[in-house]
Amino acid sequence: MSEKIHTRRRPRLAIAGASGRVGSTLTHLLALDPVDVLALTRRPDQVRLPQGVAVAAVDFDQPRTLEDALRGVDRLFIAHGTSPSQVANETALIDRAVAAGVGHIVKLSALGPATRLNPIAWHMQIEAHLARQSVASTVLRPSAFPDILKRFAGQIADGAWSGAAGEGRVNFIDTRDVAKAARIAMLEDVSPGSQRAYHLTGPRAWTLPQIAENLSRRLGHTVVYNHCSAEDLRSSLTTAGVSPFVADLLIGLDQMFRDSVLGETTSTVEALTGEAPRPLPEWLTENLALFRKTEALSA
Repeated sequence: MSEKIHTRRRPRLAIAGASGRVGSTLTHLLALDPVDVLALTRRPDQVRLPQGVAVAAVDFDQPRTLEDALRGVDRLFIAHGTSPSQVANETALIDRAVAAGVGHIVKLSALGPATRLNPIAWHMQIEAHLARQSVASTVLRPSAFPDILKRFAGQIADGAWSGAAGEGRVNFIDTRDVAKAARIAMLEDVSPGSQRAYHLTGPRAWTLPQIAENLSRRLGHTVVYNHCSAEDLRSSLTTAGVSPFVADLLIGLDQMFRDSVLGETTSTVEALTGEAPRPLPEWLTENLALFRKTEALSA
Protein backbone atom coordinates (compact mmCIF):
# COMPACT_ATOMS: atom_id res chain seq x y z
CA MET A 1 0.00 0.00 0.00
CA SER A 2 1.35 3.37 -1.00
CA GLU A 3 2.46 5.90 1.60
CA LYS A 4 2.95 8.65 -0.98
CA ILE A 5 1.04 11.84 -0.49
CA HIS A 6 0.26 13.81 -3.64
CA THR A 7 -0.51 17.34 -2.46
CA ARG A 8 1.05 20.69 -3.21
CA ARG A 9 1.53 21.53 0.43
CA ARG A 10 2.43 19.50 3.47
CA PRO A 11 -0.68 17.74 4.70
CA ARG A 12 -1.89 18.76 8.15
CA LEU A 13 -2.64 15.75 10.34
CA ALA A 14 -4.42 16.08 13.68
CA ILE A 15 -4.13 13.50 16.45
CA ALA A 16 -6.96 13.38 18.99
CA GLY A 17 -5.63 11.29 21.85
CA ALA A 18 -1.95 12.16 21.45
CA SER A 19 -1.27 11.37 25.11
CA GLY A 20 -2.63 7.80 24.91
CA ARG A 21 -0.58 4.65 24.35
CA VAL A 22 -1.31 4.44 20.63
CA GLY A 23 -1.68 8.18 20.01
CA SER A 24 1.61 9.06 21.67
CA THR A 25 3.59 6.55 19.61
CA LEU A 26 1.75 7.60 16.44
CA THR A 27 2.58 11.25 17.09
CA HIS A 28 6.29 10.45 17.42
CA LEU A 29 6.22 8.37 14.22
CA LEU A 30 4.44 11.03 12.17
CA ALA A 31 6.82 13.72 13.47
CA LEU A 32 9.47 12.08 11.26
CA ASP A 33 7.32 12.27 8.12
CA PRO A 34 6.95 15.20 5.69
CA VAL A 35 3.65 16.31 7.25
CA ASP A 36 2.51 18.91 9.75
CA VAL A 37 1.30 17.25 12.95
CA LEU A 38 -1.16 18.81 15.37
CA ALA A 39 -1.89 17.22 18.74
CA LEU A 40 -5.41 17.81 20.08
CA THR A 41 -5.58 17.49 23.84
CA ARG A 42 -7.67 18.52 26.82
CA ARG A 43 -4.48 19.00 28.88
CA PRO A 44 -1.90 20.80 26.70
CA ASP A 45 0.29 21.55 29.72
CA GLN A 46 0.67 17.84 30.52
CA VAL A 47 1.35 16.28 27.12
CA ARG A 48 4.95 15.64 26.03
CA LEU A 49 5.38 16.06 22.29
CA PRO A 50 8.29 15.62 19.88
CA GLN A 51 9.91 18.69 18.38
CA GLY A 52 7.91 20.28 15.60
CA VAL A 53 4.52 19.01 16.70
CA ALA A 54 1.96 21.76 17.31
CA VAL A 55 -0.65 21.50 20.06
CA ALA A 56 -4.23 22.72 20.32
CA ALA A 57 -6.36 22.69 23.45
CA VAL A 58 -9.85 21.26 23.02
CA ASP A 59 -12.78 21.23 25.41
CA PHE A 60 -15.76 19.05 24.55
CA ASP A 61 -17.98 21.33 26.62
CA GLN A 62 -17.00 24.17 24.29
CA PRO A 63 -17.61 23.03 20.69
CA ARG A 64 -15.95 26.17 19.33
CA THR A 65 -12.57 24.83 20.49
CA LEU A 66 -13.08 21.75 18.29
CA GLU A 67 -13.96 23.95 15.30
CA ASP A 68 -10.90 26.13 15.80
CA ALA A 69 -8.56 23.18 16.24
CA LEU A 70 -9.80 21.34 13.14
CA ARG A 71 -9.67 24.31 10.79
CA GLY A 72 -7.25 23.52 7.96
CA VAL A 73 -6.77 19.88 9.00
CA ASP A 74 -6.61 17.35 6.17
CA ARG A 75 -6.70 14.11 8.16
CA LEU A 76 -7.78 13.27 11.69
CA PHE A 77 -6.90 10.36 13.97
CA ILE A 78 -9.34 9.71 16.82
CA ALA A 79 -8.48 7.68 19.92
CA HIS A 80 -10.55 8.48 22.99
CA GLY A 81 -9.91 6.85 26.33
CA THR A 82 -12.59 4.44 27.54
CA SER A 83 -15.19 6.43 29.47
CA PRO A 84 -18.96 7.00 29.59
CA SER A 85 -18.42 10.14 27.46
CA GLN A 86 -16.59 8.30 24.67
CA VAL A 87 -19.53 8.06 22.29
CA ALA A 88 -20.56 11.69 22.72
CA ASN A 89 -17.02 13.04 22.43
CA GLU A 90 -15.92 10.97 19.44
CA THR A 91 -19.19 11.70 17.65
CA ALA A 92 -18.69 15.41 18.27
CA LEU A 93 -15.16 15.21 16.84
CA ILE A 94 -16.43 13.41 13.75
CA ASP A 95 -19.20 15.95 13.18
CA ARG A 96 -16.90 18.93 13.64
CA ALA A 97 -14.27 17.36 11.39
CA VAL A 98 -16.77 16.83 8.59
CA ALA A 99 -18.02 20.39 8.98
CA ALA A 100 -14.44 21.69 8.87
CA GLY A 101 -13.73 19.85 5.61
CA VAL A 102 -11.38 17.17 6.95
CA GLY A 103 -10.90 14.70 4.11
CA HIS A 104 -10.04 11.48 5.95
CA ILE A 105 -10.84 10.26 9.46
CA VAL A 106 -8.98 7.32 11.02
CA LYS A 107 -10.69 5.91 14.11
CA LEU A 108 -9.11 3.60 16.66
CA SER A 109 -11.83 1.08 17.43
CA ALA A 110 -11.77 -2.48 18.78
CA LEU A 111 -12.01 -5.99 17.39
CA GLY A 112 -15.03 -7.94 18.49
CA PRO A 113 -18.54 -9.17 17.68
CA ALA A 114 -21.84 -7.34 17.77
CA THR A 115 -22.37 -7.10 21.51
CA ARG A 116 -23.94 -5.22 24.41
CA LEU A 117 -20.61 -5.24 26.20
CA ASN A 118 -18.67 -1.99 26.50
CA PRO A 119 -16.41 -0.57 25.23
CA ILE A 120 -17.02 -2.58 22.03
CA ALA A 121 -20.69 -1.55 22.01
CA TRP A 122 -19.59 2.09 22.20
CA HIS A 123 -17.16 1.61 19.34
CA MET A 124 -19.96 0.05 17.29
CA GLN A 125 -22.12 3.14 17.80
CA ILE A 126 -19.28 5.46 16.81
CA GLU A 127 -18.34 3.38 13.77
CA ALA A 128 -21.97 3.40 12.60
CA HIS A 129 -22.09 7.18 12.94
CA LEU A 130 -18.82 7.59 11.06
CA ALA A 131 -20.02 5.32 8.26
CA ARG A 132 -23.00 7.61 7.61
CA GLN A 133 -20.82 10.68 7.04
CA SER A 134 -19.67 11.93 3.65
CA VAL A 135 -15.98 11.58 4.45
CA ALA A 136 -13.31 8.99 3.73
CA SER A 137 -12.80 6.80 6.77
CA THR A 138 -10.53 4.05 8.04
CA VAL A 139 -11.36 2.04 11.14
CA LEU A 140 -8.57 0.25 13.00
CA ARG A 141 -9.84 -2.72 15.01
CA PRO A 142 -7.06 -4.08 17.23
CA SER A 143 -7.49 -7.13 19.41
CA ALA A 144 -6.62 -6.96 23.13
CA PHE A 145 -3.64 -4.98 24.43
CA PRO A 146 -1.23 -6.86 26.73
CA ASP A 147 -1.16 -3.78 28.98
CA ILE A 148 -4.26 -5.21 30.70
CA LEU A 149 -1.87 -7.62 32.45
CA LYS A 150 -0.31 -4.70 34.33
CA ARG A 151 -3.49 -4.40 36.38
CA PHE A 152 -2.68 -7.79 37.92
CA ALA A 153 1.03 -7.16 38.46
CA GLY A 154 0.81 -7.46 42.25
CA GLN A 155 -1.10 -10.73 42.11
CA ILE A 156 1.27 -12.15 39.49
CA ALA A 157 4.23 -11.18 41.66
CA ASP A 158 2.62 -13.15 44.50
CA GLY A 159 2.31 -16.18 42.22
CA ALA A 160 -1.34 -16.24 41.14
CA TRP A 161 -4.06 -14.12 39.64
CA SER A 162 -7.73 -14.84 39.05
CA GLY A 163 -10.20 -14.11 36.32
CA ALA A 164 -13.20 -15.43 34.46
CA ALA A 165 -11.45 -16.11 31.14
CA GLY A 166 -11.04 -19.86 31.63
CA GLU A 167 -9.22 -21.52 28.73
CA GLY A 168 -10.37 -18.93 26.22
CA ARG A 169 -7.91 -17.86 23.53
CA VAL A 170 -6.80 -14.23 23.19
CA ASN A 171 -4.57 -12.65 20.57
CA PHE A 172 -2.72 -9.74 22.16
CA ILE A 173 -1.25 -6.96 20.03
CA ASP A 174 1.43 -4.50 21.10
CA THR A 175 0.19 -0.90 21.02
CA ARG A 176 3.35 0.07 19.12
CA ASP A 177 2.27 -2.17 16.24
CA VAL A 178 -1.16 -0.54 16.27
CA ALA A 179 0.53 2.86 16.04
CA LYS A 180 2.64 1.70 13.09
CA ALA A 181 -0.50 0.56 11.29
CA ALA A 182 -2.20 3.85 12.18
CA ARG A 183 0.69 5.76 10.61
CA ILE A 184 0.16 3.92 7.32
CA ALA A 185 -3.57 4.57 7.49
CA MET A 186 -2.95 8.29 8.04
CA LEU A 187 -0.49 8.56 5.15
CA GLU A 188 -1.97 6.33 2.47
CA ASP A 189 -3.94 7.75 -0.44
CA VAL A 190 -7.68 7.15 -0.22
CA SER A 191 -10.54 8.10 -2.49
CA PRO A 192 -13.15 10.58 -1.21
CA GLY A 193 -15.74 7.85 -0.59
CA SER A 194 -13.35 5.25 0.82
CA GLN A 195 -14.50 3.20 3.83
CA ARG A 196 -11.85 0.80 5.14
CA ALA A 197 -11.51 -1.42 8.18
CA TYR A 198 -8.31 -3.15 9.31
CA HIS A 199 -8.31 -6.02 11.82
CA LEU A 200 -5.03 -5.87 13.75
CA THR A 201 -3.70 -8.75 15.85
CA GLY A 202 -0.48 -10.21 17.14
CA PRO A 203 1.12 -13.32 15.59
CA ARG A 204 -0.80 -15.92 17.66
CA ALA A 205 -3.45 -16.43 20.31
CA TRP A 206 -2.82 -17.43 23.94
CA THR A 207 -4.81 -18.73 26.86
CA LEU A 208 -4.30 -17.03 30.22
CA PRO A 209 -2.91 -20.29 31.74
CA GLN A 210 -0.34 -20.37 28.91
CA ILE A 211 0.67 -16.81 29.76
CA ALA A 212 1.03 -17.85 33.40
CA GLU A 213 3.37 -20.66 32.34
CA ASN A 214 5.40 -18.22 30.25
CA LEU A 215 5.68 -15.81 33.17
CA SER A 216 6.72 -18.70 35.45
CA ARG A 217 9.71 -19.47 33.23
CA ARG A 218 10.75 -15.84 32.99
CA LEU A 219 10.28 -14.97 36.67
CA GLY A 220 11.83 -18.16 38.01
CA HIS A 221 8.86 -19.03 40.23
CA THR A 222 5.47 -20.58 39.66
CA VAL A 223 2.68 -18.32 38.47
CA VAL A 224 -0.81 -19.74 38.01
CA TYR A 225 -4.01 -18.39 36.54
CA ASN A 226 -7.10 -19.39 38.51
CA HIS A 227 -10.45 -19.41 36.76
CA CYS A 228 -13.41 -18.12 38.75
CA SER A 229 -17.02 -17.23 38.02
CA ALA A 230 -18.01 -13.75 36.90
CA GLU A 231 -19.82 -13.31 40.22
CA ASP A 232 -16.72 -14.20 42.23
CA LEU A 233 -14.62 -11.91 40.06
CA ARG A 234 -16.99 -9.02 40.68
CA SER A 235 -16.88 -9.69 44.42
CA SER A 236 -13.06 -9.65 44.45
CA LEU A 237 -12.92 -6.48 42.38
CA THR A 238 -15.41 -4.76 44.66
CA THR A 239 -13.39 -5.81 47.72
CA ALA A 240 -10.29 -4.35 46.08
CA GLY A 241 -12.06 -1.01 45.70
CA VAL A 242 -12.58 -1.18 41.94
CA SER A 243 -15.46 1.03 40.77
CA PRO A 244 -18.58 -0.63 39.34
CA PHE A 245 -17.81 0.98 35.96
CA VAL A 246 -14.32 -0.53 35.74
CA ALA A 247 -15.55 -3.84 37.16
CA ASP A 248 -18.14 -4.10 34.39
CA LEU A 249 -15.45 -3.45 31.76
CA LEU A 250 -13.09 -6.08 33.22
CA ILE A 251 -15.79 -8.72 33.60
CA GLY A 252 -17.01 -8.07 30.06
CA LEU A 253 -13.46 -8.35 28.76
CA ASP A 254 -13.01 -11.68 30.53
CA GLN A 255 -16.26 -12.89 29.00
CA MET A 256 -14.90 -12.12 25.54
CA PHE A 257 -11.61 -13.81 26.44
CA ARG A 258 -13.49 -16.91 27.69
CA ASP A 259 -15.49 -17.12 24.46
CA SER A 260 -12.31 -16.73 22.35
CA VAL A 261 -13.92 -13.94 20.34
CA LEU A 262 -10.55 -12.14 20.28
CA GLY A 263 -8.63 -15.23 19.29
CA GLU A 264 -8.37 -14.72 15.54
CA THR A 265 -5.02 -14.10 13.85
CA THR A 266 -4.68 -11.77 10.88
CA SER A 267 -1.76 -10.83 8.65
CA THR A 268 -2.88 -7.19 8.42
CA VAL A 269 -0.09 -5.61 10.50
CA GLU A 270 2.62 -7.16 8.34
CA ALA A 271 0.72 -6.38 5.12
CA LEU A 272 0.42 -2.71 6.11
CA THR A 273 3.80 -2.09 7.71
CA GLY A 274 6.05 -4.69 6.10
CA GLU A 275 7.02 -6.00 9.54
CA ALA A 276 5.57 -8.85 11.58
CA PRO A 277 3.82 -7.82 14.82
CA ARG A 278 5.71 -8.25 18.07
CA PRO A 279 5.04 -11.56 19.85
CA LEU A 280 3.59 -11.45 23.36
CA PRO A 281 6.71 -12.98 24.99
CA GLU A 282 8.71 -9.97 23.77
CA TRP A 283 6.31 -7.63 25.58
CA LEU A 284 6.51 -9.80 28.71
CA THR A 285 10.32 -9.64 28.66
CA GLU A 286 10.32 -5.85 28.27
CA ASN A 287 7.88 -5.44 31.16
CA LEU A 288 9.06 -8.28 33.37
CA ALA A 289 10.18 -5.94 36.17
CA LEU A 290 6.54 -4.97 36.70
CA PHE A 291 5.74 -8.53 37.71
CA ARG A 292 8.54 -8.88 40.27
CA LYS A 293 7.54 -8.42 43.88
CA THR A 294 9.67 -5.35 44.62
CA GLU A 295 8.36 -3.49 41.56
CA ALA A 296 4.76 -4.55 42.16
CA LEU A 297 4.90 -3.29 45.73
CA SER A 298 6.27 0.09 44.68
CA ALA A 299 3.87 0.51 41.75
